Amino acid sequence: MSRLPPEAFRRLDETPDEAFYRQPRFVTHIDDAAIAAVTTLYREFLPPGGAILDLMSSWVSHLPPEVAYRRVVGLGLNREELAANGRLDAWVVQNLNRDPRLPFGDGEFDGAGLTVSIDYLTRPVEVLRDLGRVLTPGAPVVITFSNRCFPTKAVAIWHALDSAGQRALVAGYLREAGGWQEITSHDRSPGAGHDPLYAVTARAGR
Repeated sequence: MSRLPPEAFRRLDETPDEAFYRQPRFVTHIDDAAIAAVTTLYREFLPPGGAILDLMSSWVSHLPPEVAYRRVVGLGLNREELAANGRLDAWVVQNLNRDPRLPFGDGEFDGAGLTVSIDYLTRPVEVLRDLGRVLTPGAPVVITFSNRCFPTKAVAIWHALDSAGQRALVAGYLREAGGWQEITSHDRSPGAGHDPLYAVTARAGR
């Protein structure tokens, strides 16, 4: 559980997430320049040839197209979106707000990405704690976010913070989860006229 009060994770729409995400949305949620910034981060941090976990995945993973990975596994909420993602070797449908324990073995992955979805987690510390379990020691996580979201599903504290506060919040989640090293905040915004892009990266403890 987080040290933050329960009201920090309340949402305007508290209906089951499975209902909200039942219909597939074959759209991108940030613009092309921001997507390119995500891909650049993945190129920099995720190890080529490794097993990669795409957490809270959809129909696209934004992984660099020229990089080969041993295995890419997606976990998300919409079966049709996951099935349409040609980059995934396997996928799992799971609501992390209902069950934050990941259905994978210890040290199964060499890196993980979580793209523009951290703001929807109501149990982020639990999810990130278990993410550390399924990564190999020293493996990176890249958590990216912007200023766009489904506002009724983002948690209250997210709405209350500016971009710097959101980066501090995500870094705080990782520190509270424990076992994470090299926690670093990034501003990779592509510039005027484009969606901003922020990230927090870290490595699983050795």
